[in-house]
Amino acid sequence: MPSSDSPIRALPKEYLDDATVAAPDTIYTASNGTPVPHPYEVQRAGENGPLLLQDFHLIDLLSHFDRERIPERVVHAKGSGAHGIFKVTKPLDDLCLADMFSTEGKETPLTVRFSTVGGESGSHDAARDPRGFSVKFKTEEGNWDVVANNTPVFFLRDPAKFPHFIHTQKRDPATHLTHADDSTMFWDYLSQNPESIHQVMILMGDRGIPKGYRKMHGYYGHTLKLINKSGGWVYAQFHFISDQGTDFITQEDSFNYGPDFAQKDLYGAIDSGDFPSWKLCVQTMTPKEAETLFEEQKINVLDMTHVWPHKQFPLREIGTMELNHNAINYFAEVEQAAYNPSHMVPGIEPSADPVLQSRLFSYADTHRHRVGVNYQQLPVNQAKTKYHKSSFQRDGGMAFYNHGQAPNYLSSIAPISFKPRVMDVDKTHGEFVGRAVAFLSEIRPEDFNAPRALWERVYSDEAKERMIKNISGHMENCREKEIIKRQIAIFREVSPDIATRLEKATGIKGYPGIADMQFNGTHNGMAKSEKNRTANGIKPSLYFGTNQNAGPVPGTHAGINGAKGTNGHSNGHANGHSNDVDPK
Repeated sequence: MPSSDSPIRALPKEYLDDATVAAPDTIYTASNGTPVPHPYEVQRAGENGPLLLQDFHLIDLLSHFDRERIPERVVHAKGSGAHGIFKVTKPLDDLCLADMFSTEGKETPLTVRFSTVGGESGSHDAARDPRGFSVKFKTEEGNWDVVANNTPVFFLRDPAKFPHFIHTQKRDPATHLTHADDSTMFWDYLSQNPESIHQVMILMGDRGIPKGYRKMHGYYGHTLKLINKSGGWVYAQFHFISDQGTDFITQEDSFNYGPDFAQKDLYGAIDSGDFPSWKLCVQTMTPKEAETLFEEQKINVLDMTHVWPHKQFPLREIGTMELNHNAINYFAEVEQAAYNPSHMVPGIEPSADPVLQSRLFSYADTHRHRVGVNYQQLPVNQAKTKYHKSSFQRDGGMAFYNHGQAPNYLSSIAPISFKPRVMDVDKTHGEFVGRAVAFLSEIRPEDFNAPRALWERVYSDEAKERMIKNISGHMENCREKEIIKRQIAIFREVSPDIATRLEKATGIKGYPGIADMQFNGTHNGMAKSEKNRTANGIKPSLYFGTNQNAGPVPGTHAGINGAKGTNGHSNGHANGHSNDVDPK
């Protein structure tokens, strides 16, 4: 049952009426509503004869049982969820016209799903793995889905790599072992795609196993755009800062936790009235600042392996998210919850981040396959708008709300109503003119700057020792020493100290650096010889050799509206986080 006396505002009343009815107030029936005297009875031809096909209750029971499972998520299969409220504490109306950020005290119901990433639905909650951090804000203008992680960066920036990368985090196709027992595929991919190094260091550091979902931050990771009422816009990065603080579980101690520890911890806290909360904060950057940042510091706002320096772009608080209700039914409200980064509201738009652009398609496509084409009609996914919503989408599997007798086209006989345009997309997105190019990013010296700062300025001596121990222990299960030599070379570009420590811990001498290496997944912009520069030795496309790595070069945003100011007003650092890397 819900852990708060107030109703779950994220769910429709019709669903709650059914979900909260007491068992003694119900009558046992078959699925068609016909009362059945006892659920265990079956019809037979005599006391010791065969079963009868006419026994609808039994046939229906078994048939439905055979179909109780929907496909589990390919990634983020193991998860926990809850409902809550977002409340604005410091309006963002100067930078964003989204109604949910407009006034102090404004509340928006929401549903959250936390998850591990690589494991199956029955995997361990204390696995060393990134954590998913997804929030469905049910605003009065439609759903805004934040599909985030507990780390500010990711393993890749080229979208076509994602399915291949995930394959290497799953079970070996021959041995069927995970990388806990055979880490060869895991390190093989990473040693061929060195842009992953920042995320690898976070994963193998203390944040690799957060102590439950309540004690971790959330990061959108991708750059979005915020559009204001005047049509100007800024780039934005959203952060969820845990009011519980952060904590971690060591590799050695992880074996002392139950497989569902994070689920038990979250559910128990909410059930006891200890409601977890997070501050929603945002970093913002003008288009001109994005060009300057790339030109002077080679930090690319469209690259999700990079982070924005917090001293230059401080966090601005917007409001607080509190989780105050557990799910009444896990399957209906957590397993069927479907998050999609393309679900945005007026005032929030996607950037040209290529991985984000890819996700705008793939998430909705996944839900249509996994849950069904009408997945947004399910109670947990339904929008809660202040107007009666309609569309021309019709029919398909399980079409519950099918818009009655309303026309399924733009009719002049029974015309549908429209809301006026509140923003002009012509002025909030770049003008892209050019030939089609085959693009693949290259590794460059600036890709090691943030990982180096993480090692030298953020990790304590104890944290460094734990990271080295975690990495070397994981490498013990890698069958190919050549892979470890390559990976140590990548670490050497971050810091010779890391490489030296790993060589001592593994007993394997790594290569002196990546200058003489060729990668099969990434162009090597640091290669000494031209033959090692292109990925897998492929013939490069016409763009190759510009040294821009698809960053926002000066003039990228010429003629485009852009709101002035970094944060509208300077308000320092949220939660005291002021390092140039990211909050610890």
